[in-house]
Amino acid sequence: MNNSLRTFISCALLLTVSVASLFGQSSHKIDPSTFDKNTPACTDFYQYVNGGWLVANPIPAAFPSWGLGNILNEKNRDLLRDILEAAAKNTSVKKGSNEQKVGDYYASCMDEAKIESEGLKPLAGEFDRIAKIKDQKTLQAEITHLHFLGINALFVDGSNQDFKNSTEVTAGIFQGGLGLPDRDNYTKSDERSKVTRDQYLKHVAKMFELMGDDPGKAASQAQTVMTLETRLAEASMTRVELRDPEKLYHRMTIAQLHDLAPTFDWAAFFKGIGLTQKADVNVGTPDFFKVMDQQLTSVSIADWQTYLRWHLINNTAATLSTPFVDEDFNFNRRILQGAREMLPRWKRCVAATNTALGEALGEVYVKKAFPPTAKTRVLEMIRNLKAALNSDISSLSWMGDTTRKQALIKLGAILDKIGYPDKWIDYSTLQIDRGSYVSNRLRSTQFLERRDVNKIGKSVDKLEWGIPPQTVNAGYDPQNNEIIFPAGILQPPLFDPTADDASNYGGMGAIIGHELTHGFDDQGSQFDAKGNLANWWTDADLKAFKERAQCIINQFSGFEVEKGLNLKGELVVGESIADLGGLNIAYAALQKSMEGKPRPPNIDGFTPEQRFFLAYAHNWATNMRPEYARLLVSQDPHPLAKFRANGPLSNMPQFAQAFQCKTGDPMVRPEKDRCHIW
Repeated sequence: MNNSLRTFISCALLLTVSVASLFGQSSHKIDPSTFDKNTPACTDFYQYVNGGWLVANPIPAAFPSWGLGNILNEKNRDLLRDILEAAAKNTSVKKGSNEQKVGDYYASCMDEAKIESEGLKPLAGEFDRIAKIKDQKTLQAEITHLHFLGINALFVDGSNQDFKNSTEVTAGIFQGGLGLPDRDNYTKSDERSKVTRDQYLKHVAKMFELMGDDPGKAASQAQTVMTLETRLAEASMTRVELRDPEKLYHRMTIAQLHDLAPTFDWAAFFKGIGLTQKADVNVGTPDFFKVMDQQLTSVSIADWQTYLRWHLINNTAATLSTPFVDEDFNFNRRILQGAREMLPRWKRCVAATNTALGEALGEVYVKKAFPPTAKTRVLEMIRNLKAALNSDISSLSWMGDTTRKQALIKLGAILDKIGYPDKWIDYSTLQIDRGSYVSNRLRSTQFLERRDVNKIGKSVDKLEWGIPPQTVNAGYDPQNNEIIFPAGILQPPLFDPTADDASNYGGMGAIIGHELTHGFDDQGSQFDAKGNLANWWTDADLKAFKERAQCIINQFSGFEVEKGLNLKGELVVGESIADLGGLNIAYAALQKSMEGKPRPPNIDGFTPEQRFFLAYAHNWATNMRPEYARLLVSQDPHPLAKFRANGPLSNMPQFAQAFQCKTGDPMVRPEKDRCHIW
C-alpha cells in the first residue's frame, strides 16, 4: 500500500538524480576543471559552471544519468554495505533483533545459488491461487490478497490523511493497475509511444514464456494485458490533472463507494486487507473506478487471470532467477531509461534491504554519518531562511494584508524534521530469515501493508517520517506543513559545516528555501497552516498569484529538450516556483548573514555573491541519457537539470549584477518576461 494520493501533493527535490555542492570535499576551493571556459557565464551559466565536469564524468553503464547526487548516493551505499555485511557475518546476533533481520535479508538476496535453484518455486502457491479463480467472488478475493502482499493490481489503496481534516487518517483508493510508467504511454499516438508499446508487448510476452507458456500463447496473453491496461489508462487522470488537490478529494462512506462501483465488494476488500475499524474512503479518481467496475464483468475470468499473473511476475521479477532479472532489466532499465548494464548484485541487494528495512538500517547509519554539529548548522540556516521568507512575504507588493497574515501564520507553523526520526519503526512482528529471498520480500511488503492499514481510523502520527534517514533527498509535506531533511543529504559534498556561507547558502540553503517555498507553490498554497485543504487567499491575491505562476508555466514550456520535445510547463510549475523562490530566499539570507560583519574576502577570485550562484548551478550538474530524459519529461514534475539551473537564474537581477550580464544576454530575461513570486 503506497499512499499515492499523498505522492501527488508531497514535494521532493529529487536529489537522487543529481545534487551537490560545487566545492569538493572541503568546499573551499573552486576546481577550474568544472568550468567550460569557452562558454560565457551570461550565455549558458549551467554549461559555464559544469561543462568540464560533464566531460570528465560520463555516465557509468549501469546508470541512466550521473550527477554529483549519484556520487553522494553511492557513498551512502558503500556505508550501508559495510553495515549489512557485518550484520550478515554476525552468527551470534540475537534472533528477532534488527541486526539479525537486516543481515538475513541481505544474505538471502546475495545467495545467488539458492535463488537460481528455486526458479519460480517460491511463487508456486501464488500462481495456484490465480489459477483457481472461477468467478467474481474468487477474482475479487485474489485481487484483495495481492493488495495485502503489496501488489496493487487494478488500483492502488492506502492510508489517506484527510485533505480537509489533517489530523484524521481515512482509507484511500486511487487509479492504477498499469505496467507502463504512465497513462500517456498507452494513449499517445506519436511514433515513439507506438514503439514503446510494441517493446512492452514483447517484454510481457517474454515474461509469459519464461513462466512456461509457448510463444503463441505468450503473445496472445501479452495482447490481453495491453488491451485491459489500455482501458484502465484511458480512464485515468493525466499527470497535470493530478496536480490539483481539489480533484483528488472525494470522501465517501463504504455505502457511497458501493453506489459508485457496485460490482466490487468493497466491504470484503477492506476486511481482507486487515481494516477492522469503520472508516470513510477518499476516492481519489472516481471516474477511473466507474470504468474499472465495468471491466470486472465485461472482461472474462480467463483474461483477468492472465492480467493477475502478469502483475504478480512484474512485481517480483527482480527477486527471481537470472532469466527473469535480465528481462526485467532489459525493458525497465535499458529500453525505458537507457542503462547499458545491470548494477552489481551487492548494490541491488543493499537497495532492496534499504527498501524493506530502511529505518532498521537508519538507526545504525546516523550514528556513523551524522554528527550533532551538522544538525546545529542546518537548524541555524533554516532559522535564517525562514526569517528571509518572512521578510519577503511581509513586503510583497502584489499581496494584500488579509492573505499576508495567513501566509505568515503558515510559515510560522512549518515543522522542521532534521536528520532522523525521534521514534523509529518497530519491526518486531516482521519475520526475516535466510530462506527464500522472494518470501522475505513478500513478508516485508506485507508488514508495511499491515502497518499502513493500522493507521486508518486513528489520528495522524506527527512523529512519523516516511523516508529513512539515509535518503539523499529532501521534501515538504503540505498536509503536515513540514520540511524533512534526512541525514543522507546533510553531508559533504552537498553540505559542509566548515565551508564558507556563500557556498553553503547557494548549495544547501537554496535546497532548504526550495522546500519552504513548496508551502506556497501552486499545490502547497491550497493548504493552510494546519495542513487542511482550504482557501486562505482573497480573490484578488489568488488571481495575482496565478498570473505569476502562469509566467513560470510559459517560461518552462519554452525550454526545448530535443527537437520536437519541450518541457511541460503545467507539470513542472510547482517545482519551478520552489526553485526560483528558494533561490531568492537563500540569496536574501546570505545577504542578511553578512550584515554588521566585515565583508568576506573573495575566494579564488570570486565574490561571495558569485560563489553563491556557482554553488547553486553546480547543484544540478548531470549527464543524462536521452531515453531517460524523455521518460522524465513525460511524467516527472521536476524540470531537467539544465533548466533548473538556468531558468531561475535568468529571472534574477542579482545574478546578472554578480556576473555583469547585460540586457540581451541569453541569461538575462527581458524585464517584461521576468518571473517573480516569492
